[in-house]
Amino acid sequence: MIIMAIAFGASGYYFVNYVFDSSMEREVGQALDESSILQFAFETAALNIPSKYDVLQDSAVEEIGVKLEASGQGGRLLRISDEERKALYTSEGFVEETDFLAQIDAQTRTYQIVQSKDRYYVQTGSTIDTLDRVLYLETLKDVTDVFEERTQGFHIYRRVTVLMLLCSSVIMWGIAVWLTKPIRLLTKATQKMAEGDYSYRAERISQDEMGQLTTDFNRMANALEENVEQLENEVRAREDFIGAFSHELKTPLTAIIGYADLLRSRKLDDETHFLSANYIYTEGKRLETMAFRLLDIVVMKRSQLELATSDVAELFDYLKEMYAANEEYRLDIQYAPGQICAEVNLLKSVLLNLVDNACKASEPGNPIEIRGIRQEGGYLFLVKDYGVGIPAEECKRITEAFYMVDKSRSRSRNGAGLGLSLCAQVLSLHHSELMIESTVGEGSCFSFLIPDSKEEDHA
Repeated sequence: MIIMAIAFGASGYYFVNYVFDSSMEREVGQALDESSILQFAFETAALNIPSKYDVLQDSAVEEIGVKLEASGQGGRLLRISDEERKALYTSEGFVEETDFLAQIDAQTRTYQIVQSKDRYYVQTGSTIDTLDRVLYLETLKDVTDVFEERTQGFHIYRRVTVLMLLCSSVIMWGIAVWLTKPIRLLTKATQKMAEGDYSYRAERISQDEMGQLTTDFNRMANALEENVEQLENEVRAREDFIGAFSHELKTPLTAIIGYADLLRSRKLDDETHFLSANYIYTEGKRLETMAFRLLDIVVMKRSQLELATSDVAELFDYLKEMYAANEEYRLDIQYAPGQICAEVNLLKSVLLNLVDNACKASEPGNPIEIRGIRQEGGYLFLVKDYGVGIPAEECKRITEAFYMVDKSRSRSRNGAGLGLSLCAQVLSLHHSELMIESTVGEGSCFSFLIPDSKEEDHA
């Protein structure tokens, strides 16, 4: 606005003064031309006067001056002076000023601008050489209108400038509001995010660079929200893990301490002594199993596997051997021939955990189906039981450490809730995941796909 005000002021001053200078140049030219015409007219009139004297008389000069003034247009004044620069004829209202008269000579036409009260004049001076006399002719041309036009021009231009600045202010304010709206929206979005509302997004209202910036900001906000949510989930999972771990430790430790105190504080019969020692041993083994599995999970997260190609028959034969002496459950094992690229010992642990969970969830005598299916892109392992099943809302959390759907049932069978978490870690290292399908009262199906190796795909 300051630059525009200076530009308008400078251009207006230059424009009005240019018009004024042009008008004054025109008025001065006209005044000088009229002075030349009057000079010629005076000389002609002097020649036409009957010559009674050898020299032009002062009375004749005055008479000619009256005629010249009468022949001119309004606003023009005359003064005629003699050789001594003494006025012989002066029009009424002529400005009394003698310094200019002293500057008049025969070689040049002289003029100046004079002011008398509120009026402005162009004063011209020239010499008249006639009938052996040298006279000085001065004229005054009223140019007050030119000065008034300049004053009026400045006044009008000031009003126009103010009006244009006001209009420009409104327009520029509107443009500024429109241009900065994306920035205000982004500012609001950053404030919302600073307050913890990571789901808030800035609205994109343009297709220019600001619009692209808004899109990039929203993309960044999406990534930030995902990271924050992931961190919150990890913190929540860690808190749940610590709570569950503390709870899992509390129960066996309480029992171990209680039975140990019973053994040391009193003399027991052989049967009670054996049951107490056996309970201490059982709970100690459960704590040992829990510690080993936790260690396995930590190691799995930090290790890199060395995969090797193996026949799937090795896995299924291992399961047959492990449950050969178990007559309580009927294992139905069927598989298609094939080879996989994996760490076989870890997959044995995964299958053993899945079959063990299936046995725990099933009643004695119920069948447990174990299948191996060759598919396009990999080999599918499947363990299905017809037991109690898992509620749908529990399926998403079942692979968390220490999470157990039926805690009493799991503890009664020496479970700690770490088996499926360990399975998930092992499968993740094999670029696979555990898939769960379950219906309460009808049973569950756990499956995972071991993808083909790049070498096999290439072959």
